[in-house]
Amino acid sequence: MTDAPVVVTHPVQPYMLSTEHARLDVEAIHAFLARSYWAKGIPLATVRRSVEHSLCFGLYDAGNTQAGFARVVTDRATFAYLADVYVLEAHRGRGLGRWLVSSVLAHPALQGLRRIMLVTRDADMLYAPFGFRAPTEPSGIMHIHHASE
Repeated sequence: MTDAPVVVTHPVQPYMLSTEHARLDVEAIHAFLARSYWAKGIPLATVRRSVEHSLCFGLYDAGNTQAGFARVVTDRATFAYLADVYVLEAHRGRGLGRWLVSSVLAHPALQGLRRIMLVTRDADMLYAPFGFRAPTEPSGIMHIHHASE
């Protein structure tokens, strides 16, 4: 993506968000995703490729260590798919997940889209305050799932 990086500083806590790809710790992102329920065992090369082709948000603590992540797959005109959202366990319980999602949704490239989607099996309460709901006609959703499981 060729947009100028967006940097947002938390209003109270010593955290910041950045969309600058060069700051991302791809190995740390891979380490978390590879043990997550949604991307268990994902190869590092796949994570690298997904980061290269997505609008990414790194969450960093005061020591500039990556504490969380989110990425968005989007055409920047009609849709976006929010994926791989996490805050490391040591940084949870501070409202950083809500702040991360709020900051992602406020990004200029995501304004005016017809649809923003995500898939979750355990974080409905995080996303509901932002307007995310289960589809009214889920039977219209189709996908191809290639899993090694």
